[in-house]
Amino acid sequence: MTGIKISLESIKKIRELTGVGVQEAQKVLTEASGDMEKAQAILRRRGVAVAAKKADRKASEGLVHAYVHGRKVGVIVEVNCETDFVAKTEDFQNFVHEIALQIAALAPRFISRSEVPAEVLEKEKAMILERHSDKMKSADMMEKIQEGELEKFFGEICLLNQPSVKDPKITVKQMLTDAIARFGENIVISRFTRYQLGE
Repeated sequence: MTGIKISLESIKKIRELTGVGVQEAQKVLTEASGDMEKAQAILRRRGVAVAAKKADRKASEGLVHAYVHGRKVGVIVEVNCETDFVAKTEDFQNFVHEIALQIAALAPRFISRSEVPAEVLEKEKAMILERHSDKMKSADMMEKIQEGELEKFFGEICLLNQPSVKDPKITVKQMLTDAIARFGENIVISRFTRYQLGE
């Protein structure tokens, strides 16, 4: 690992992709032998560990952000953090704006799957069974199909399960985890309202 030279271009790129500092970028690229994807995976794993440690900490600061897209879609979102200091940073404000753009573009109905009412879930399960009732399938196979289709369903209606509009390779939950690691504070997407003209 010691003989690896990391280019300034690589450091700049990993910083743009993840928002880490120069020293952390150099360190993680050295650890990943200069491999950009491996470096991002390492940072993501660290982010998950940091997020887990901070999950119980109270997030009572933050901001409410309003975004209007093309005069037809409007979003109001509240994202909380732990300190007013972080809430006032441009980086945090950009993160909240990205969340608003996500909501405007993909129209989630809930923040997480735990918010999905039981009746909505039962209705979806019934529809899945109905769609596959004409095919002869074992109970195990049917369970796997239902599991897969429910994952897809959550990916459409739950904000945290949606693919990021900025980078479809990651989910909004991963974006949030990365942000928690970057800011060093617990961050919570508390609530949102999306308005669509004529709805």
